[in-house]
Amino acid sequence: MKYYIIAGEASGDLHGSNLMKALGRKDSNAHFRVWGGDKMKAEGGELVKHFKDLAFMGFVEVVMNLRTILGNLKFCKEDLERYKPDVVVLIDYPGFNLRIAEYAHLKGYKVIYYISPQIWAWKQNRVHKIKRTVDRMLCILPFEQEFYSRFDYQVDFVGHPLIDAIEGRKDFDPETRKKELGLDEKPVIALLPGSRQQEIQTMLPLMLKAVRNYTGYQVVVAAAPSQNRSFYQDIIGEQPVSVVEGRTYDLLEVTKAALVTSGTATLETALFKVPEVVCYKGSWMSYWIARQLVKVKYISLVNLIMDREVVTELIQGEMNTRRLQSELEKCLQKDYRDRLNTDYDQLIQKLGGTGASANAAEIIAEEVGI
Repeated sequence: MKYYIIAGEASGDLHGSNLMKALGRKDSNAHFRVWGGDKMKAEGGELVKHFKDLAFMGFVEVVMNLRTILGNLKFCKEDLERYKPDVVVLIDYPGFNLRIAEYAHLKGYKVIYYISPQIWAWKQNRVHKIKRTVDRMLCILPFEQEFYSRFDYQVDFVGHPLIDAIEGRKDFDPETRKKELGLDEKPVIALLPGSRQQEIQTMLPLMLKAVRNYTGYQVVVAAAPSQNRSFYQDIIGEQPVSVVEGRTYDLLEVTKAALVTSGTATLETALFKVPEVVCYKGSWMSYWIARQLVKVKYISLVNLIMDREVVTELIQGEMNTRRLQSELEKCLQKDYRDRLNTDYDQLIQKLGGTGASANAAEIIAEEVGI
């Protein structure tokens, strides 16, 4: 079978690669043409576009890059027609993928959406387009089934693929791992400033300022594989901070506490049971527009899934040096860490067990008749 898979971000590249692996076990003749990244390419995907050329964050930033986005949409439609896949698999990335879903449906292709767009947070009217154009929606968050049922649309909850990605990493020696990463024996404070240049340029300077006086710790930046090391180094300057490239999970295994930009990384950090402070700061215009549209109480997946504040969220004006330092201090205290671990255990239970990628592959195989 011929699979056309589109992921537009680093997390989608990870989940797409695991899905490809599971599909390969079901279909020995699988051929993948993909929009994604290095992980999907490593699984044998014929890479059309890398996600680092696709990701634009914020309302203002999207408008500024509209010509590029429209060019990518046009190219993708033409590429679909040349490839003629048996199924189109869309992974999150809604601004782009929902337009492709509409086009693919119109052309008669089978459309599977793996990892629902977060339409429960904003733009809920998109559910009507999804009902018209998506043959099967595969969800990874437990509350999404109930959300879609309100619109008389049945979806499949397959579990969260991060459970699979992290499950097999429990046996390791912390000191050996630190040496592999080029770190010393001091406890680690990790900074996860995001994967896009725009957010890194905004978040990392503030994070670095907040950890200047933590001399008893080593501060380590988790660098996204889509960015050059020199980009981080220019922001860090002379500050005594290490950079670990493309090994965020290895870093989280040995991290004492973390400052994390909102997004998938907040959930990844929690699944490694690392105390964290969730951070977000964007342009004031983008933030103002988002406040008018977003319909959820929290920005972190941890709090959304638990439906209460488990980890502290510092948003926009609240993300300042004083608050960052205060919340980071809490993350380093034993009583707070013990309470957080109990909450993290409940979070993992809510997400279900292992097997999300295999469950998704089973449904896709059923849809294409394997």
